[in-house]
Amino acid sequence: MTDAAIGTRYRAETWRWQKVMGKPLTVAHRALPAGFWRSLALALRREAAYPPHKRQWLCIHRYEASWHAHTGNGYYGGLQMDLEFQRFYAAWLLREKGTADHWTPIEQMWVAERAERVSGFWPWPNTARICGLL
Repeated sequence: MTDAAIGTRYRAETWRWQKVMGKPLTVAHRALPAGFWRSLALALRREAAYPPHKRQWLCIHRYEASWHAHTGNGYYGGLQMDLEFQRFYAAWLLREKGTADHWTPIEQMWVAERAERVSGFWPWPNTARICGLL
């Protein structure tokens, strides 16, 4: 694999994590070396593994459903997100991967982080109350 191909792969991974975490994409006005993209992608991968409210999302998940749940009730994934919620907070992810039951747990948590910034834990009133978040 050429240095350019490696750089392209890590740049794509960098942008993916930046989108998942709701960060602005790193834009280069000139070609940057593969090592730059690699180190940035690895740093973002490490950061993405620990959403700010990970412990709280895991508690909510414990009372909601499996990470890949699609039970036909209109809610999807481990945090039971409906389609309106998914369209509003993660339209690009919904387009790329389908409903939340097809997303990784980390992707689901980061989408929930976006909602939490706006509405707190109110989109999950019952389970958030059980977890002591409301």
